[in-house]
Amino acid sequence: MEPKQSVNDFVIKFANVNGTGSASANGMFAKAIFRMGIPVSPRNIFPSNIQGLPTWYEVRVSRDGYLGRRGGIDMMVSVNPQSFAKDVSELDPGGYMLYDATKPLDLRHVRRDIHYLGIPLTEMCLREYSDARQRQLFKNVIYVGALSALLNVDFSILKDLVSEQFKGKEKLITPNIHALEMGHQYASTHFDCPLGIHLKAGEQTPKHIQEFDQILMDGNTAAALGAVYAGATVAAWYPITPSTSVVDAFEKYCRRLRIDPGTGKKNYAIVQAEDELSAMGMVIGANWNGARAFTATSGPGVSLMSEFLGLAYFAEVPAVLVDVQRAGPSTGMPTRTQQSDILAAAYASHGDTKHVLFFPATPAECFSMTVEAFDLAERLQTPVIIMSDLDLGMNEWMSPPLKFDDSYRYDRGKVLSGEDLEAMTERFGRYLDVDGDGIPYRTYPGAHPTKGAFFTRGSSRDEYAAYTEDGDVYVRNMDRLLKKFETAKSLVPKAKIKPAQKPTKDALLFFGTTASPAYEALETLEKEGIHLDTLRLRSFPFTQEVEDFIEAHDRIFVIEQNRDGQMRRLLLNETNVEANAKLISVVEYDGLPVTARKIASVIRGHLGINNVTPLVPKEKELAS
Repeated sequence: MEPKQSVNDFVIKFANVNGTGSASANGMFAKAIFRMGIPVSPRNIFPSNIQGLPTWYEVRVSRDGYLGRRGGIDMMVSVNPQSFAKDVSELDPGGYMLYDATKPLDLRHVRRDIHYLGIPLTEMCLREYSDARQRQLFKNVIYVGALSALLNVDFSILKDLVSEQFKGKEKLITPNIHALEMGHQYASTHFDCPLGIHLKAGEQTPKHIQEFDQILMDGNTAAALGAVYAGATVAAWYPITPSTSVVDAFEKYCRRLRIDPGTGKKNYAIVQAEDELSAMGMVIGANWNGARAFTATSGPGVSLMSEFLGLAYFAEVPAVLVDVQRAGPSTGMPTRTQQSDILAAAYASHGDTKHVLFFPATPAECFSMTVEAFDLAERLQTPVIIMSDLDLGMNEWMSPPLKFDDSYRYDRGKVLSGEDLEAMTERFGRYLDVDGDGIPYRTYPGAHPTKGAFFTRGSSRDEYAAYTEDGDVYVRNMDRLLKKFETAKSLVPKAKIKPAQKPTKDALLFFGTTASPAYEALETLEKEGIHLDTLRLRSFPFTQEVEDFIEAHDRIFVIEQNRDGQMRRLLLNETNVEANAKLISVVEYDGLPVTARKIASVIRGHLGINNVTPLVPKEKELAS
């Protein structure tokens, strides 16, 4: 079979052993492509163990600027004998297999429809290096150098990246560049370079990429910066993959930005609690006292935090939670992505609760939505949960730069100052709906020596925070909380609606990281004459335009990464339209990001479109 041919449009996958330093080398490869001005989307697919098991790193190059997983592999770099059989089977026909040829290729792994590129990586390292760790590390650098020749990666950019990576450790720069040169020279000597799939700088990039300067950033770092920008001074947390790096990044930026230059005093507090429940309790206490505090966790942590989330909802204390979702249930697969906390987060705690949820799709939205979450939590006096996921949180994404506005001022909501309390002639009612929006007024502790005090409790109380078991009073309070949730609909981020090129009664609905592959699948289907309107959910509660969108369509494909179609269930539960037959689940829950190919294939199947070419001609064709 003829080798694949494509410029600036292919998927390459690296198969390594976890703990061998491969992620650093593979990341350098992806960054080099990015610096060439070519759209790139890298994903680290790693196991939960420290070292020894197979790990993969997938890099998608897309001249059209698609950032989601495409599906299919055009080139495999396999240096792990454990996974070799699996790696060979994943390659698309016509693809390339780069492997360590120190040992002869096992004939059981030979496919006639792919092209093998053998490089004796281990032999080269044994010959060049005496230290065992160096042999392991430089093997990765050598194949990156080989790829620079095979794929036409700008070698000068790779050298610059090495210099930047080892700044302050200059003695490591020369040997790393030497390893790159070894790989480049071997590939240039033994293969026709570049391959059919390769890179070309200066090619026209898509408009949505051209419009912005682009950065590479992971969502967890962006969320941490959002917390700093929003004025957060307290983070309480318990370590859990994949959210730990949110607090790690927050601490890093606080060390730079939250230390008094005169005294050296830290103007922030980061507390590692004994568990997730304690962490949320600390966040509630800090917010009640007037600080801006948050925590970060994943599904198991949300389960443990549920009791305190219910307290914050009922006591009406602001709180911000970044939920970086991973595979469940229970402890699940900690290094695999999912969107499986939707229902758990929306209704966290016992009794009747409803929590505000944000669904970021990019690092830029992780930043902006975190900022908005702090403001809205205080405006509504309730928890706000940012529903990120491992794919967005821990992988680097191309993103527009983050926007910092010096004129931005925090929205503290309805807070009565000491002067406000002094001027009041009526009795202060902590849970009294004065403005008709369901949101009461609150005070900070110590705002006034005699006025504005109230007892914070999670048990039933009246408008003046006095304990009661009167059913009518309880109903009034719960109805007011529902009114506040209705008010939230006018304050949360609006859904993004995109009409199809032609009128249609079919639609796609998605949220978070499913957005990138969904938009790509949409464009693929449009070329085939299949037209669908789209709606990207950005928040819960659902706004009126979401209900109108559902009402206006006959079939709506709901794309999500969980087994049970949780977003579909939430839509059915929380909208006033008869949508059970309209909403069709398109789910993926193997722990990997859903692909554009999968979405397009499922939709074709539901629409009754058969793309298979029959082996036997139809009777009419035979007759003609």
